Formats: sequence, C-alpha cells, structure tokens
Amino acid sequence: MGNKYLLKTTIIATLGGLLFGYDTAVISGTVSALKDFFIIPQGIGELEANSLLGFVVSSALIGSIIGAFSGGIISKKFGRKKGLIIAATLFLISALGSSMPELGFAPIGEGSYIHLYQFVFYRIIGGVGIGLASMLSPMYIAEIAPSDKRGALVSFNQFAIVSGILVVYFVNYSIASQGDDSWINAIGWRYMFASEAVPAIVFLVLLLLVPESPRWLILNNREEEGTDILTKINGEEKAKIILEEIKASSGHHTSLSMFSYGSLILVIGVMLAAFQQFSGINAVLYYAPEIFKSMGYGTDSALMQTIIVGVINVIFTIVAIKTVDKYGRKPLMIWGSVSMGLSMISLGLTFYFDNVGILALIFMLMFITSFALSSGPVTWVLLTELFPNKIRGKAMSLVVATTWITNYIVSWSFPVMNDSSYLTDRYNHGFAYWVYGIISIVSAVFVWKLVMETKGKSLEEIEAAWKTGQKYLFTNFYFLRSS
Repeated sequence: MGNKYLLKTTIIATLGGLLFGYDTAVISGTVSALKDFFIIPQGIGELEANSLLGFVVSSALIGSIIGAFSGGIISKKFGRKKGLIIAATLFLISALGSSMPELGFAPIGEGSYIHLYQFVFYRIIGGVGIGLASMLSPMYIAEIAPSDKRGALVSFNQFAIVSGILVVYFVNYSIASQGDDSWINAIGWRYMFASEAVPAIVFLVLLLLVPESPRWLILNNREEEGTDILTKINGEEKAKIILEEIKASSGHHTSLSMFSYGSLILVIGVMLAAFQQFSGINAVLYYAPEIFKSMGYGTDSALMQTIIVGVINVIFTIVAIKTVDKYGRKPLMIWGSVSMGLSMISLGLTFYFDNVGILALIFMLMFITSFALSSGPVTWVLLTELFPNKIRGKAMSLVVATTWITNYIVSWSFPVMNDSSYLTDRYNHGFAYWVYGIISIVSAVFVWKLVMETKGKSLEEIEAAWKTGQKYLFTNFYFLRSS
C-alpha cells in the first residue's frame, strides 16, 4: 500500500511541476507574435524594442520571484498542500487573462498593443503560481519520500517540468499549424496561452486527493495526522523512527532565523540556484523557435526542431531519475556542468563562424542532454535536501527566489545580447552562448569544491551534519560522504 500511496501522491504533486514547465515554455511559441502584436506597433528604436520584448517574454518571472519569496510564509502558515492549491488557481487565472488581456477594457478579440500591460499583469499572476509550485512541489515530495527513494522522487518533479515543456511545444506546434504567420500573430497566440487552463483545472481538482506534508503536520502540533501519513508510506515500525527524528530535529522551539545553521548553507543553496539558470537553459527553452529561425528555419520547421529539444530533455531526465540515487549528486553535477559549458561554447563558435546547420543543432542537443542529466533535476534534489526542517520553508523561499531572479536576468538579457546589432556584427550571435558556457565551467568547480554529497541520507541526518560537521567544510571542502 505504501508504494502505491506514495506514487499517487507524488504524481499529483508533480503536476505542479508540469504546470511550471507548461507556463514558462508556452511563451516560446508566441515570441514573434508578441513582438508583432505588442512591440512593433509602438514604433520604438531597436534597443528599446529588444529590451521591451525581453521584459514581456520574461514578465512571468517577476511573479515567480514574488511567489518564491511568499512561498515560505504560505507553506509555513497554511501548509504545503494549500499553497499548491493557491498556485493552481493562479495558473488558471493567468491562462484565461493572458489569452484575453483586453477583458474588461475592449470586446474579446479586439485588443491591441495598448493592452500590453494588462497582458503583462496576467503573466505576472501566472508567475506567482510558478514561483509557488517550483518551491512547494519538490519540497512537498522531499518531505513525504523515504530517504532511499527521495532523489528519484524529487527528480520526478523535474521530469514533470520537462514533460510540461514538451507538451506545450506540441500544443504550440499544433495551434501554429492551423494557419499562417499572420494568423498566429493575430489570433493563434491567444489559443496557446488559453490551453494552459486544461492542466490547471486538472491539477486543482486532484490536489483535493492528496494529504498534507507529514513533517509540516508534526511541526504544527498535529502529530496524529502526520504519523498516520508516515505509516501509510513507510510502515508502522519505520514511521515511529522517522517521527522521533522529526521531533528531535524540531526541538522545543522553531527557529525564526535562516542563519541558525550558519550562512554557508545559504550561500551554497543560492549559488546552486543561480548556476542552474546562468547555464542559459531558459534562453534555449524560451527562445528555441527564434534560435532555430536564426539558423534559417521557417516557423513550422523551427517549432518542430523545438519539439526535438523537448523530447531529448524528457528522455535524459528519465535517465537522471534512474541514476541520481545510484551515482550520487556530485558526480552528475560536475560532469554535467563541464559538458554544458563545452556545448555552449561550441554552439557559440558555430554561430561565430556562420556554420549553423546540423552542427549547431547537435551542440544544442548536447547541451540539453547534459542539463537533463545533471543540473536540471539534481539541483532541485540538492536544494530540497540541504536545509534543516526548522529553516526549510524560509531557505527554500530564498533559493527559489534566486532561481527566478537569475532566470529573469537571463530571459531579459538574451534578446538584448542576441539581437544587438553591435554584438551581432562582431560575434554573429555567438556572444551570449560563450557567456553561458564559461559560467557552467565555473559552476563545475564550485560543486567540486563546496557541495556535499547527500545520497542515501535522511533529511534529519543531513541536518545533524550541518550541526556538527560544517567547520570541516572550510578545511576539506566537502563532508558527509555517502556510505
């Protein structure tokens, strides 16, 4: 029963990850349409237009930052489950509002560029949902999962994210195939945003079937309910052991400070989150059709190539799920970061030397493969494992907010760099990829020197290591080796 109960609960929780991926990637099929519908009619200069387009594309990330920062308060006060219900509701509102930004200001379907900021508002609303889901879904899964299955189950959330990305790539392609570019620019983009309402409703309904996090219940004086859930998942004997560990780790008073275990744990979490985004992954995922167009593909071909990117992302995320608890977190992160760096630098060189045919596609797929095997799922595994029970909510808010702040920087700055006449004349679209590649190499060194191995340890064992072993981190550069 425990495995079936755990699997059902995990699958429902990961729908938050699926919506996270769906909402962030739906924009990829609409970039040209948003530029044509909202930006070009304003008659502004190149730099201002590129900057405004970057802002529009990345506007949801502003909401994601807000959602991530508020997630700690919401998850602590209302619980992980109710926080996810709030996120699902925001996804639904955003889907409907983004597809009809003129709602309440003009007849539906008769909006124009003057409704740009209404559109941005609804994207920000969806972004708040993304921020909440990106924090609460993996944290919820980590708190219900047995230690020997936690890496795979938290990685399953990343599988849901990339599945959401792949699904929306197919949806965007299907919608785009219904008309030509002028139809997409006028109406098709609306259907792309509206399509998110379907998974949002499904997620909202299924959340009514899952329990609250047992750790949250126990830490909020609802021990009987929490113990019942632990027993269903782990069996009675192991549940008693876990209950005692949770109670021992919580102490008599809940700490209000994120710095209770020192600042180093927060620095590591923040840097892991930042490095994941500065790899350039979302420049690829959000702008993939535009990147392929710059390689000479038409709209249909560009969207089809984007689907290939999504398929590769899903396939190798599955491989990561099967290997993260076998090989450990550090080896996958180090190897993946080096491979991502080399792939991005090579991709930039293909643009620089104007050789952007099949070779550029190969390097892009190599990058996606490396990310899916390493930084994509494993960063989230590490972030959900690093922080002790008493500070997990607040610390996760900080690092997830970092994820979205750095994501926003990347998403806004990519069109500024990639479409700049100055940089294009000198580097032929290669500059941005070189920046991402160098940062990935630096992240490999960071993980090698400073990040602990957490494979096979319970959350309470990791917490105990922070209490007793962090002083060794400065002298030996790592501790808590897996047994």
